[in-house]
Amino acid sequence: MDRFKQIETFATVVARGSLSAAAQLEGVAPAIIGRRIDALEERLGVKLLVRTTRRITLTFEGTAFLEDCQRILNDMHNAEASVSAGGVKASGHLRVSAPAGFGRRHVAPLVAAFTAAHPDVTVTLDLSDRLVDLVNEGFDCAVRLGELPDSSLVSLRLGENRRVCVGAPAYLMRQRTPHTLADLAHHNCLALAASANQQRGWVFEQDGKVVTIKVAGTMECSDGAVLHDWCLAGHGLAWRSWWEVGADLAAGRLVTVLDAFAAPPIGIHAVFAQRRHLPLRVRLFLDFLKDTYAQPNYWG
Repeated sequence: MDRFKQIETFATVVARGSLSAAAQLEGVAPAIIGRRIDALEERLGVKLLVRTTRRITLTFEGTAFLEDCQRILNDMHNAEASVSAGGVKASGHLRVSAPAGFGRRHVAPLVAAFTAAHPDVTVTLDLSDRLVDLVNEGFDCAVRLGELPDSSLVSLRLGENRRVCVGAPAYLMRQRTPHTLADLAHHNCLALAASANQQRGWVFEQDGKVVTIKVAGTMECSDGAVLHDWCLAGHGLAWRSWWEVGADLAAGRLVTVLDAFAAPPIGIHAVFAQRRHLPLRVRLFLDFLKDTYAQPNYWG
């Protein structure tokens, strides 16, 4: 059996998540895919996949082998493309994770644009606020906001995000605009509910120090998008990310307050596993995000 076909099948099974999905892509019976994996494992003398009726999981050896297989396949595709099309083209499947709200607004639209520019690349975008395990869950990269925990992952700074205190013009006409952090005590502050898995309080900078202000109001919610909608409707002040409210500020639907106390910006990062050769599709996608986020007018 062709060795290259075996590793190509192995990489496809992992990317698609099942033997049947890989078989459907290739137009063969799942049993044929299974025999190729069996032959590969027998030749190598190690177990690469743990297969159950519900899912496929990479073993430790399988994870290490997959990285090399992806590099080999990517190099082969690029070599063929350089000969047949006169230049290197990205190809293969890309799995990306991003926070739900940010990903919906600022990653998903770029995925569509990226695949239009690179038609030989397919993308799975997972939107979730949990911290995914890139290696064990088979992700090529993840977009993350804020400070990054120490880990073996490599990070690339894509841009910056600021948190701002905002209110609708209608609300600020009814209530006096706050000028000090102490003034927040006299405002209806739309805060994240206690059950939200996020830091409680609003963060500002005062006298050169970062301070957290406990706020209160008549309405709170565990969903940031709801707080945004309530703020737009004039129900109170909200502390939101610039990526969420930038367009509203540009259109005049919201106004920033307490700008003199704005906390330092936090990073928007991409993280990925350490690899000797990052696949071309991953490098191009990360460059595409970074170039887009760097555009002066992108954030509104």
